[in-house]
This record gives sequence, C-alpha cells and structure tokens, in this order.
Amino acid sequence: MRWIVLLTLASAAPWVALADQRTDQPQLDLPRTRLSAGMHQIDAQVAQTPGQRQIGLMHRREMPQHEGMLFIFEQPSVQCFWMKNTLIPLTAAFVADDGSIVNLADMQPLSEKSHCSDRPVRFVLEMNQGWFDKRRIAPGYRLTGPVFQTR
Repeated sequence: MRWIVLLTLASAAPWVALADQRTDQPQLDLPRTRLSAGMHQIDAQVAQTPGQRQIGLMHRREMPQHEGMLFIFEQPSVQCFWMKNTLIPLTAAFVADDGSIVNLADMQPLSEKSHCSDRPVRFVLEMNQGWFDKRRIAPGYRLTGPVFQTR
C-alpha cells in the first residue's frame, strides 16, 4: 500500500510544478531570439516548455511593436491557440520548419475561441494584431532566424 501512495505522489509532481507556474503575472523573463521578416526585426520571447506555452502572453497590458512570442513545440502538429486571460489583441502566425507562414489568425482579447493551423507546424509566432498586415506579410512569406531549418 505504501508503494501505491508514493507512486501516486510522484506522478502528481509534474502537475504541481505546472500549478506553481500559473500566476496572474505576465512572464517577462523567457529566453529571446531574433527573427527577421525581410527588413523587419522581431525580438521574440521563446516559450518552449509546456508551462511557458500555457501562460504565453497572458496578463500583459501591452507589448512593444517589435516584440512577440515564439512558441516552439517538439514535433509538427495542428496547433490551436485561444486568448484566455490575454488582454491585448494578437495575430498568430502558424509557421513551418523552414520559416514559411502557413496561415495567420487574428485573435481577440479574453476569447476562448480556438484558432488553429491549417496543417501541422512546430512554431507559432504571436505579434500585436495588425503587425503582419501593416508590413504586407501573408501566408507563404518566409521568416528567418536561428530556430528555422534551412534546406
């Protein structure tokens, strides 16, 4: 019986760690990477753990125009995003391994509506809503940076 209790407690540990990461404060201390969209530079925070991806850009009241958040997943999959606890309007760019944008989705603050990639991707870049439109960046456009594989 003691082994069952220990096993149950050990298997609950990852959930406890995730619960500890959930706060009502924005995460501002993630690692960063530089991405380029032609002549436009993006300073992107990198969310690559499940906890970092879960919090994302929640609780932020503003974000500088040249900044964004790059979500990195372990393998390509159809990725779906929503805006729970996210206070600023964002556009999600669903990005293939080579940096090409598969599709874009405008997302409204505090909405739980899902916005999904049109095909499996490993990357999602969130920017302030309107950033891609103002620069005429559309699906098919290729972003560059050290995280994208070049062929």
